[in-house]
Amino acid sequence: MSLKIAIQGIPGSFHHQVALINFGPEAEILAFNTFEPVAKSVALGEADFGVMAIENSIAGAILPNYDLIDRYELSIRDEFYLPIAHQFMALPGQKIADIREVRSHPMALLQCRTFLAQNPHIQQFDDVDTASVAKRIAEEKLTGTAAIASEIAAEIYGLEILTRDIQAIKDNFTRFIILQKENGISETIPNKASFKVTIRNQIGGLAKLLTMIAEKGLDLSKIQSIPVIEKPWEYAFFIDAEFKDYLQFKEAMQLIKQDFGGVKIFGEYLGRKA
Repeated sequence: MSLKIAIQGIPGSFHHQVALINFGPEAEILAFNTFEPVAKSVALGEADFGVMAIENSIAGAILPNYDLIDRYELSIRDEFYLPIAHQFMALPGQKIADIREVRSHPMALLQCRTFLAQNPHIQQFDDVDTASVAKRIAEEKLTGTAAIASEIAAEIYGLEILTRDIQAIKDNFTRFIILQKENGISETIPNKASFKVTIRNQIGGLAKLLTMIAEKGLDLSKIQSIPVIEKPWEYAFFIDAEFKDYLQFKEAMQLIKQDFGGVKIFGEYLGRKA
């Protein structure tokens, strides 16, 4: 029985690529237009795992996805860094001068801002997914419309790549996380964790927390603050931290509970490199 993997996007999307790399071509893909049903399907057990983008090396963190992980009580099993190469594609036989509009995911448009600024005659429109635009252009035979999507999407939907690798920065990576409903037992000793800290409202609380974390040998690779809606002037911090000593990490988590407020661990796993 094949694994069911929930993704945002359709065949040819970057999420689809990550799902195939991590789970193989035999996996059953459950495709959704937005991220929330991805999280929901994993939480309800309809999908074995979910694939979710969490940050990009150019555009930064996708903050709403941190909230989804928290609300749906999901666990991070692993992370995966995918090099992102954006292609400018349209129906075969067209030239850039023929293109009046380009559609893609807003993150993709942002990552290609330099190329788009060099072609001001092309209007930009946000869409739900990179590959879905490519599919629509092919199915509806849309002339004068281009998509920004992956090379695989161009192959799947029979589009011609007019300009290759149009991302502003060539070293462009997106970090994806692999989500599951419950914490699994890791086969290796983890060296990275994702967790949320809710700090009590006290003077210097964050500075003291960061000092303690550093003293325990944790290297923060990401910290994002979000207000705690039901508690004015209190903030939750979503943190990714790398460490060499797992026991020191566990000690740090205990000290947070004891001295700073609440802590919720989303996942302990083996960190990957871009």
